[in-house]
Amino acid sequence: MKKIISFFTLLLYLFFLGGVITAQTADKEATKETKYLLNNLHKQTAQGIMFGHQDDLAYGVGWKYEHGRSDVKETAGQYPAVYGWELGRLEIDATENLDGVPFNKMKQFIKGAYERGSVITISWHLNNPLTGKSAWDPAQGTVESILPGGSKNELFKSWLDKIAAFFLDLKGKRGEFIPVIFRPFHELNGSWFWWGKNHCTPEQLKQLYRFTETYLRNEKNVHNLLYAFNTDRFVSTEEYLERYPGDEYVDIIGFDIYQKGDILANDKFIAEVDKSLAMLEKMAAERNKIPALTEFGYNTVPDAYWWTNVFYKALEKHAVAYALAWRNTGKKSIDEIEFYVPYKSQVSAADFKKFSLLDKIIFEKKVKKNKLYSK
Repeated sequence: MKKIISFFTLLLYLFFLGGVITAQTADKEATKETKYLLNNLHKQTAQGIMFGHQDDLAYGVGWKYEHGRSDVKETAGQYPAVYGWELGRLEIDATENLDGVPFNKMKQFIKGAYERGSVITISWHLNNPLTGKSAWDPAQGTVESILPGGSKNELFKSWLDKIAAFFLDLKGKRGEFIPVIFRPFHELNGSWFWWGKNHCTPEQLKQLYRFTETYLRNEKNVHNLLYAFNTDRFVSTEEYLERYPGDEYVDIIGFDIYQKGDILANDKFIAEVDKSLAMLEKMAAERNKIPALTEFGYNTVPDAYWWTNVFYKALEKHAVAYALAWRNTGKKSIDEIEFYVPYKSQVSAADFKKFSLLDKIIFEKKVKKNKLYSK
């Protein structure tokens, strides 16, 4: 069947394949590996979509910290191309992040994935610096308090010092800094986090994003980061760009979206993802940014054919760099379980394997051949 490709997807293909785009990293002093990653992600986006998974190597359904294990590998036959990790609680000197992953283990997982040619993306659900509670404590005035001149600005800078040290400790075998896609203050158009829409003005959020990046770059000499700006689901480009800090501060643009409800919601999910990706691609093409599906998922994946009949149908007309599935927590309580990719014998496992073999979808074997960190 002939595939229909959107105008902006076609435009991206023509640009990338023609080699006319040379992307400038938001950090003009970025390491050469980081610059290579940005340019190669632009080229690779025209070839297919990398599949990613949060906390993939740390744990899965029914297991934790077993060397070499991965729910993705056990169902698809290979590791993902993108690994997501989380820094929440590093700012308060915890040894484990808010999901229980030890930071020392995380560094080893990141180094191993980098050596295999895969991509690293890191989020930060940092505590509320005004109240001392979690990221989900949406106290009014928090953002204002950590901006320059605010009562908690020095505290916030001390937190940035700690994540800077983490990033600067990520080194490859040649001593080079490992590039990371850093996505601070994600889902900022929602209101569940203290940096969310109802708790600060658009200008305050822009200032926070710019201050964070400038401090890491200029004060801490962190030059191995690509910066991702991502919202939650959105309905218009105006909504998406309301809190956008400016092209000079962003390398990657994306959004998070989760399917909820039963399989009767499949068609609605396909339509929403399709429409959102079309808007995202247009914004990315206009700004020479990399589009990505920064988080997605359908908890417990109850539809046996969801990967090929739903998720792939939402993606197939589009050119985005990667899609990151959320984590496989496993059993959270007696009557609650959480996972976003199948494990062995799960109802959608066979379909996930089929999905992983589609030409457009990229897992570890394909991404390794692309040599994303080389010229």
